[in-house]
Amino acid sequence: MSELLKDLPEQTTPQSAGRGAPRLLQAERRQVELRATSLDELIGRDHLVRLVWQMVQRFDLRPLLDQIDAREGTPGHPQTDPAILVALWLYATLDGVGSARELARLCEHHHAYRWLCGGVGINHHTLSDFRVAHADWLDGELSRGLASLMTAGEVSLDSVAHDGMRVRAAAGSGSFRRKPRLQQFLGEARARVAALKTELTSDPDRRTRREAAGERAARERLARVEAALAAMPEAAARKKRNKGKPDQARVSTTDAEARVMKMPDGGFRPAYNVQFAAETQHGLVAAVAVTTSGADQDALDDVHAKVTQTYDRAPTNWLVDGGYVSQDGIEAVEVRGSKVHAPLGDALASCDSPPIAAWRERMQSEAGKELYQMWGQTIEWVNAGARNRGFYGLLVRGVQKARAVALWYAVAHNLHCIIRIPALRQVAWVAT
Repeated sequence: MSELLKDLPEQTTPQSAGRGAPRLLQAERRQVELRATSLDELIGRDHLVRLVWQMVQRFDLRPLLDQIDAREGTPGHPQTDPAILVALWLYATLDGVGSARELARLCEHHHAYRWLCGGVGINHHTLSDFRVAHADWLDGELSRGLASLMTAGEVSLDSVAHDGMRVRAAAGSGSFRRKPRLQQFLGEARARVAALKTELTSDPDRRTRREAAGERAARERLARVEAALAAMPEAAARKKRNKGKPDQARVSTTDAEARVMKMPDGGFRPAYNVQFAAETQHGLVAAVAVTTSGADQDALDDVHAKVTQTYDRAPTNWLVDGGYVSQDGIEAVEVRGSKVHAPLGDALASCDSPPIAAWRERMQSEAGKELYQMWGQTIEWVNAGARNRGFYGLLVRGVQKARAVALWYAVAHNLHCIIRIPALRQVAWVAT
């Protein structure tokens, strides 16, 4: 562009008749400056990143520290402090950043992310691996934080709102294949891996970085096809349960655990079903689950059981939408001591079991209708917060990695609630 502009005549500032040229403060970008400042001085005292760091200091990081091999008195390069990585992903999630590469770039140029790093070099491989490697620890911190607020009397867990959201999987719609096609791919992939291995064994000097990458790609392709074939029986059984033909079941060669689901826009795409359960008092997330089923009915029992077991008590009221209504689910929740609140419809119209009858009576009462209004006010706000932070699609593959990403959003959401609610903030800074 500069080559095209250098031959153009220089434009002068127009002058009015009888007046001199205007006096202007113009930019001078080549002036050398020496600034004696620190990273800490670049960030305001009330900046959000400082609050994120303070909260991370109250996390139980011992399980993460125990996994570090580098120890005092032994050889090995020191590893990045887990507190830095946790804080980076929490702040990035609040900031709507979901890519490890983008986060790595921000760590080089953005003052807030540079402040969190504190001079420690971070690459996108480290960030990407850390994000999905500690789902169980994140789940524990999510429940531990809420339990501490319950102990302090700020959260009662009396009523819980539960809902699911479909999140686009990292798999193309054209990657789904039936069993005969997958078997053909398996033979081709095995032949490719064997051929590359023979070539590199016969002439080891030819092993360049490019050829090594090609061999690794072939092995990864073989592993994905094998995973797809391993998932085929479950897909066929699900097809049969839905009154379809089992031999028409298809599995993705990109993400074998992803399933085609109906999305909010009415289309059908590969996705995961992310389940959030939040208490209605402040909207804090109490539990997270990720399923591979597009139907929500099975998740009612599982998520309720998880909340009951985690917090050693059953919420008094359990609020869901009509998609969760089933006789088995309502009866299981009632047995544990919770009352299901869900809209009445044509479902279970002919069922006369005591739990179903009690549910109908409850939802026809004015008190039941008024309480159910908290469902939308609570869980839809949680879902909207996740969407606003970019939780539309996944960049990782597999249900466990998807669960880890969903937990980051849940922990970030709870942190946002604690920061914005003074009563929770005051207690959490002491109790967590």
